[in-house]
Amino acid sequence: MGASILHITNGDSTTSYLKKLQFTGDFITWREMLCEGKTNTDVGSESFWKTRFDFFKNNYKVSKQNFINLTLKEYRNLCNFKQNKEIVLWFEYDLFCQINMLAVISWLKINRKGYPISLVCSGKIKNTTKLKGLGELSETEIKEHYKNRINLSQDDIEYADYIWQLYCSDSPLRLETVYKFNPTSPFKYLASAIEAHLLRFPTIKNGLNKIENTVLETAHNHQLKSKNQLVGKLLKEQEVYGFGDLQYFKSIDTLQKLFASFNPVKLSKKGLRILENETNFYGEIRNENSYLGGAKKYRFLYNKQSEKLLQITT
Repeated sequence: MGASILHITNGDSTTSYLKKLQFTGDFITWREMLCEGKTNTDVGSESFWKTRFDFFKNNYKVSKQNFINLTLKEYRNLCNFKQNKEIVLWFEYDLFCQINMLAVISWLKINRKGYPISLVCSGKIKNTTKLKGLGELSETEIKEHYKNRINLSQDDIEYADYIWQLYCSDSPLRLETVYKFNPTSPFKYLASAIEAHLLRFPTIKNGLNKIENTVLETAHNHQLKSKNQLVGKLLKEQEVYGFGDLQYFKSIDTLQKLFASFNPVKLSKKGLRILENETNFYGEIRNENSYLGGAKKYRFLYNKQSEKLLQITT
């Protein structure tokens, strides 16, 4: 752990934890959630950040000043770190982290060509079935992860960049096959993350995606007294998405018409019918400005029987 190392972490909590454990070097915190909203392939470009700011402003009411202070300033710091001899990436197993990781590697491929890049990725831990985030690791576990970090080859970097390019394309169809066929990839959680991503497109049966159906199922199957309790339950039981509370609150707001009450939490008759696949909500929930990566969310439908996406042609 020398000062010649640049650590790029998945969030402020990881950065704080590593500093607390006296990891030395420079630190950059990647403050983005590229698993949501439209993305461009050219990470760090003016058009890339404009697209991202528009998404945050329109969906989460993020002010320009906050976006500059929290995200752009940290990105500019990253641009200024050129003297480090090694770059270590700290990311987790979930969709949220894996997509951010792809984007960072894509940026490094162009802007730090030839630099040694290694990856610390948390997930499976010995003697437990639960996947763990970096902040859940003990001091011993996190130091062991660091010791066993994976050195990324040029092929690994090219592969991550290729998946990022596909994620940002206007069609997710090529992702359906490509992500499955790289058994030697060091990105051992990427396949399950991409699989979870594909399940975010609406289903043929009721027009809702995996996450939205989970929101309804959770609301219906548990006696919850408030929207906060519902979000808390969703956060606790999510496995591969890695979402924060804001993302679940936004999803619930999109499904507002399907709830009769939030005090206590109760689905409306329509919500129950949609949950039972007796009717379809696609026409009402469809939003032409909703993107997953580079693809319009409602231009594709997921067929559970074939486990394939279908493109809607107009």
